[in-house]
This record gives sequence, structure tokens and C-alpha cells, in this order.
Amino acid sequence: MPSPPIVRIRDVMHPGYSLVDGLITVADALQVMRQQQTRVLIVRKRDDNDEYGLVLSADIAKQVMAPNRAPDRVNVYEIMSKPVISVPPTMQLRYCARLFQRFGLSLAPVIDSDGTIVGIVSHDDLILSGLY
Repeated sequence: MPSPPIVRIRDVMHPGYSLVDGLITVADALQVMRQQQTRVLIVRKRDDNDEYGLVLSADIAKQVMAPNRAPDRVNVYEIMSKPVISVPPTMQLRYCARLFQRFGLSLAPVIDSDGTIVGIVSHDDLILSGLY
């Protein structure tokens, strides 16, 4: 019986992503999310010694909407997750699924070995790819 093909993250990830500065307001972030039709924003590194951040629409709901904070008075850096757990594009799909389960993740940026963001992968990508 032949072994199943090895499926890598690069085969199922979304190559598009939205990169924002941590100093923008949540109101501006929401505008970017609407324009880009996305639920996640990657927050830029401030310098080479910094790490990427991540803001999900759920973060905005929980940390801005629920406590009734004004989106135009809250900066993205106040609500982002940082540092983020990322995955390489060469990682096997099954190991990514295990990583997501172990750390309670729903998505992760895909970062190449040179530190360049190449996309985003989510639970949906893993399951709905049809490759598993």
C-alpha cells in the first residue's frame, strides 16, 4: 500500500495577508479589515529585534467592543497578541494541526526561513483543503 502524499503548509495557506502598524487605532484596523475582507491583521515589527503581532476580529470584540471602549481611542498594540507562534511553509499539515491543538491556535502566520511572511494558515485551510 503506497504511503499518503506529504502535504505541506505552502500547499494550503493563503498567500494574502494584511500588515499594519501597531500604532494605528482599532477604528483604522477595522477599516483595513473591511477593505481587505479579512478577520486577521499581522502587526509589523518595529525593528529587526522585534517580533510580529496578530490582531483577530475576536480580539476587537472581546477587548474593545465588550468593555465598551472607543475604537478610535485604542491602539492596535494594546490588544494584539505578541509574539505570535508562526509556522514554516515546509511544515507538514499534520504537525501544524497538532501545534494548533496543543496551543489553542486558530491560525498562524507562515514565515519563511529568512523571516519573510509568506501567508497565513488557519484551521479552515487545514481541514477544507481536501488534501488531508
